[in-house]
Amino acid sequence: MKILVTGGTGFVGSHAIPELLAAGHGVRLLARSREKVEAVLGGRSLDVSDVVVGDMGDPAAVKRALEGCDAVLHAAAAVEIARGAEVVERNAAGLENVVGGAVAAGLDPVVCVSSIVALAPRGGRMTVDDPVSTPATGYARSKADGERRARALQAEGAPLVLVYPSAIYGPDDPGLGQVFKGLRDRLRYGWPVTTGGSSCVDVRDLARILAAVMEPGRGPRRYMAGGGFLTWAEEADLVEGLVGRRVRRVPAPPVVLRAVGHVVEALQRLVPSFDYPLTHEAAVLLTEAVPCDSDATVRELGLGFRPVEETLRDSIAWLVRAGHLEARWAPKLAPGAPHAP
Repeated sequence: MKILVTGGTGFVGSHAIPELLAAGHGVRLLARSREKVEAVLGGRSLDVSDVVVGDMGDPAAVKRALEGCDAVLHAAAAVEIARGAEVVERNAAGLENVVGGAVAAGLDPVVCVSSIVALAPRGGRMTVDDPVSTPATGYARSKADGERRARALQAEGAPLVLVYPSAIYGPDDPGLGQVFKGLRDRLRYGWPVTTGGSSCVDVRDLARILAAVMEPGRGPRRYMAGGGFLTWAEEADLVEGLVGRRVRRVPAPPVVLRAVGHVVEALQRLVPSFDYPLTHEAAVLLTEAVPCDSDATVRELGLGFRPVEETLRDSIAWLVRAGHLEARWAPKLAPGAPHAP
């Protein structure tokens, strides 16, 4: 099949493209610049010559990109949590143009990367059948709004496949997203010991899932890609062993952590360059997190998830190699160290 990929120069898309090509598919990218495509993908020996220059918010550009394609992987999303209104607007336009346009054009399947933040778990484990969440602002709201639109299309029989990743880690992020900023700053400043925890999926496992669901003729489907789950104390213990040094633990009752998030958001409005990732929205998510039920994904697709230990080790080692984290914070994983990957 010829597959249109949005977000191909991002973390998820840049890992999914090699999996799609390895499965025998052709790939077309919708990207805002050819230069970025070349910078991100050019050194990976991938055929990325079919590029339509444009933005997911531009209906005309999306229409051009969809022409001649059989299927879609919509992996593009604005994720700057502090810029709430802009994120909601951009992601809504992208979903309507790309997913809505693909469904209207009869493409099959239309695969959309959603997020667990779009769901409101009703019990101790999150499932794909949980109701849609109702966050007030930011990235989570954009995902919840998109989820309602996507479920309406699925109810009409559209061959729309929704995949729900948890926090996405792994090596080789073309940028430095909020998840990695949070991991970097926990290593520098300490682990919040609070309620909830961290569900974590490796980007390499997510990429394999996205390629595996690219089957036409199977109608609407939903897949959880939750990976593993650790409480914050468990994550601190694990990372401590990985990096080879003691990490600081910061007792943080949920109400305190959420109040700090409000302060961070106020500072971000005053100082746009201040990018500390612990916003109020992020604090709510991390203190209310529960494990994800990905059992059906594993059974149906025959794909498992690598150990969280491997994912975090490779993620921290990449942060150091890429210059996002000083080696002194992870001496065991620094280049040249005996245990470095």
